[in-house]
Amino acid sequence: MHLHLILLAVGLACIARLLLFRPSQSLRWPYMLGLFLFPPLLLLVTAITILNMGQGQMLGLPVGQIGQICAAALLTGAVILLLWRAGQNWQALRQVRQYPVLRLERLDTAVTAHVLPETAMPFAAQLGFWQSQLVITQGLLSQLSAAQVEAVLAHEQAHVYYRDSFWFFWLGWLRQLTAWMPNTECLWQELLLLRELRADRWASERVDALLLAESLLQMAQAPLRNLDRSFDSSMAVGVSSARIEERIEALLGNLELSQPVDVAHLPWWLLLSFLPLLTTLAHH
Repeated sequence: MHLHLILLAVGLACIARLLLFRPSQSLRWPYMLGLFLFPPLLLLVTAITILNMGQGQMLGLPVGQIGQICAAALLTGAVILLLWRAGQNWQALRQVRQYPVLRLERLDTAVTAHVLPETAMPFAAQLGFWQSQLVITQGLLSQLSAAQVEAVLAHEQAHVYYRDSFWFFWLGWLRQLTAWMPNTECLWQELLLLRELRADRWASERVDALLLAESLLQMAQAPLRNLDRSFDSSMAVGVSSARIEERIEALLGNLELSQPVDVAHLPWWLLLSFLPLLTTLAHH
């Protein structure tokens, strides 16, 4: 019976990932985030429930050890993957701290950044967990004007404000955990875009939106070369040119900028991922 529960959870998780459509802009954040979270949560809750139930009977049928072994393997793999990601993040932070520190003035706020001196391409990213650290390249300072650099720093401050490096560390873990599921990469790229749209919206309230769009376009045109692979490029401003037009159109006012999302606005059906907990009532 435990093995049947796991197979049922896997089937439902894959089916949920196939229910992908483009919602309205107001529902885009909660829908995409909920669809991304539901499958891994369902699998993890199912595995935890099975291990918690242990040996016995369910609905009058004996439960075997195969289901428990599969559940234990899933949770063990998830923990190992989490530790590996944490180690990669820590290694990147350790390397970044070896680079010189530069104090930059943004409006009335001083921003401290680690500068990669031998990198000519314009690049900016937040690295770390809850208290992230700003990393920029010498190319950002040399190729962009002072006003453009200030716009980029405002965008990066938005990532600090929303704690994006922390939350996307966990989302990135779930992404790798469910990389074998349909539409995982599509949803991940959508979440990255929504995150950048949210940061653009926050920054555009503090600096000129046109200036931010110009800075974004200039950085997006520079390919990532000779950048250390330990850096999480998903937290960079100008890494991917995919869907860059949507961000620029949003900044120019042709599209509605993405609204922030919080726990209260997550879809109610995300609670269905905890339904496996009810199976303990049928276990003896």
